[in-house]
Amino acid sequence: MKMTRPGFAIGIDVGGTKVAGGLVNCATGRLTHRREFPTRPERGADALLTDVIALARAIHADAPQATAIGLGLAELVSPQGHIFSGYRIPWNDRDIATELAQILPTTIDSDVRAAALAEAHHGAGRPFRQFYYVTIGTGISGTLVLDGTPFAGARGAALVIANGTMHTTCPACGTTTTRMLEDIASGPAIAAAAGQPDAPATLAAATSGDTRAAQAIAHAAQHLGQTLALLAGALDPQAIILGGGLGSAPGPYFDALSRAIRQSLWDADTRDLPILRAATGPDAGIIGAALITTHQKPAHRPQPAT
Repeated sequence: MKMTRPGFAIGIDVGGTKVAGGLVNCATGRLTHRREFPTRPERGADALLTDVIALARAIHADAPQATAIGLGLAELVSPQGHIFSGYRIPWNDRDIATELAQILPTTIDSDVRAAALAEAHHGAGRPFRQFYYVTIGTGISGTLVLDGTPFAGARGAALVIANGTMHTTCPACGTTTTRMLEDIASGPAIAAAAGQPDAPATLAAATSGDTRAAQAIAHAAQHLGQTLALLAGALDPQAIILGGGLGSAPGPYFDALSRAIRQSLWDADTRDLPILRAATGPDAGIIGAALITTHQKPAHRPQPAT
């Protein structure tokens, strides 16, 4: 059910590394009153929820014109707003929307669909009726966007592209290695392979000529590029848009990944496929979280006092 567009909504992006939020003008995508803090999910579900509620209250106190809250979560979320995974954020099967509805009507969706929505309406996806959006940061996920709406699938799980287990057996010694694509191509993975503290440091090192960092990026890009080329062949999108803190960053990772995708495309006629950086950048999740309040029925509204 498409809702009447509010003028302003609070968007909150709950990721594996940080939680960020702010007030979004839904008509323009302009973000103000931005705040963030480290997620630190090891603290437990209750501590994280307490901080998220405090963040929402603080933004609403500064920006009372907000009429709704949208929350994008780095987990699997059904089209009805039910959280059904707890891989990073331990909120599976918890009614987070009811807690936030003490402040404003609240809608919840997966973070990649929220970010893709931001790109569709205020970013690089605007010229396209269909595109494939990929977010690359602490984790990796993607979604097909059709006529401005991210495709959720039957259950809300149509975003898992890097978490399937890969088994590789050495033909010489018979040793089997078990890994996920996310263990190779995500921000923490390339930082670990490069011996750097984080992804931005890895990009800076590669730009400065650090061979180890450059090799880690090339290895990650090759593996992820093959997967994205496979998806491009299967779905035939008009464009691929790369977002997230790592995917939207200019420089060696984006360049290497773009080359790897093109080299892996089966049909030479599709090698001019536009591969673009997300125009809303790392804030796509916040902007898109606010926009989900305009595209979905809120899961919960504030309860009247009794």
